[in-house]
Amino acid sequence: MDVDTSERTMQLRLAAHISWAKTKDRSSRTAAARRASHHTRFLEMAREQYPDATEAELADIAASLKKAHYQALALKSAQARRIKRELAQKDKARRVQAELAKARSTPAA
Repeated sequence: MDVDTSERTMQLRLAAHISWAKTKDRSSRTAAARRASHHTRFLEMAREQYPDATEAELADIAASLKKAHYQALALKSAQARRIKRELAQKDKARRVQAELAKARSTPAA
């Protein structure tokens, strides 16, 4: 039996909710992923860029790389929100102009 995309999405969300409901210590469940995705990633980048740096220097570099990464994400997010807002304003102006044109072309009663 074929399951459409929305049903499959609902099934997966249900399974995720059930799984998280059975998880007593959420922090420990996600700890390995947090370590792998954040800290080690930036440390590896720092080691590649500065192979002769000390551990303290690498930690500082990794912290700066992490801050730069999240600042870049924040910038992209702000740009996306601005573009969305500008498009919404243009769309609203276009709809208003269409309504005005329609009102002008309709004979007064």
